[in-house]
Amino acid sequence: DAALAQGRASGKATAALVLAPEGLPDLADRFGPEAQDIALRRVVDRLSAALRDDDVLGQLVDGRLAIALSPMRRADLETLLQISGRALDALREPITIDGTTAYLSGSAGFCLQSRCPDPTGAALLAAAETALSEAQSNGTGAIRAYSAEMQKAVSRRHDLREELATALETRQIRPWFQPQISTDTGQVTGFEALARWAHPQRGLIPPVDFLGIVLQAGLSSRLTDEMLFQALSALRAWDQAGVHVPSVGVNFSDQELRDPELVDRIRWELDRFSLAPQRLTIEILETVVSGADDDVITRNIAALAQLGCGIDLDDFGTGHASISSIRRFTVRRLKIDRSFVTRVDRDREQQNLVAAILSMAERLNLETLAEGVETAGEHAMLAQLGCGHVQGFGIARPMPFEDTIGWIHRHREKLAQAASLGRQAG
Repeated sequence: DAALAQGRASGKATAALVLAPEGLPDLADRFGPEAQDIALRRVVDRLSAALRDDDVLGQLVDGRLAIALSPMRRADLETLLQISGRALDALREPITIDGTTAYLSGSAGFCLQSRCPDPTGAALLAAAETALSEAQSNGTGAIRAYSAEMQKAVSRRHDLREELATALETRQIRPWFQPQISTDTGQVTGFEALARWAHPQRGLIPPVDFLGIVLQAGLSSRLTDEMLFQALSALRAWDQAGVHVPSVGVNFSDQELRDPELVDRIRWELDRFSLAPQRLTIEILETVVSGADDDVITRNIAALAQLGCGIDLDDFGTGHASISSIRRFTVRRLKIDRSFVTRVDRDREQQNLVAAILSMAERLNLETLAEGVETAGEHAMLAQLGCGHVQGFGIARPMPFEDTIGWIHRHREKLAQAASLGRQAG
């Protein structure tokens, strides 16, 4: 309110900025509860040093930080993006606790005075918090500026959040399955289970619109349990239908991997369905492995590999996992991120990057799968380069379980026809 009043008197403008540090609970788990306070104090000190004397820095609930900028002549979008970027840089600087280096990340939202729906300090702060919520839904490190349209999107996400628990209980959220095939034989080598929300009024809601809300609502473990149950149910149903699907992949976040009871739960579910552990593939983002010095995560992944489950390193090439961490986590297969796959048949640099990944994987005795394959040319080039498996819209889009058996039969028929034509040509 004071900044707004000063701005009106001087002809200048203000803005509100809200930051959400991420990773504080992890520090508490690793170093004790006092580590979270130590890290937050150091972040506050760094931000204070980066701000002007008349800017006001305050702490909100849940560790969030708010900045009321003193009036300035140029409070525009470009200036606030630069200030937000510097604030996030201060947040990301390494922190030393008990002789160990730790890292935080975060997101930022801001509201310009000119865009605020109401000329009060409370409204400006609330609008910045709305922008932060939008930033958080777009992943770590995002920065968003408040707009009127954003409020509608936030309201929609709030409505979805209110319905999440019911959606999980009534199985509105179900896995859709995307096939993975061998580049050598063309045979199906597995399916990946991908969450889809079939909302009774809104229709099919894509994962990008609700997975972030699941995480914020603390329901990620509940979602993973549901996905695991339905994925194993699908394996048993495929077996009963006489179609061979070697394995199904289920994604696990770092939250689930920190659960000390995870391995026992998975073992129990496999026994419940009378399925060998080799039929289940645990998909883990490369960012989890590259940043995982958590003992529970390490033990769980090692125990799941020892149990016999396959360990797939997802989005490989985006998370900077070291070779030692790949070996330490007993990774079975690298899933090459789609950013390396796009236009690989036409871009020589892409071919060189993929070839380097494949060469490393071969030396480490790891299998490989390319994600996001969309064209026959990309498929052919990946096979030529020696990638073992492919997955993507060029093979098939994710589909509900009811459509999978028909797709498998049609795929087998195409393979048989191709083999027959090959013999005739020979």
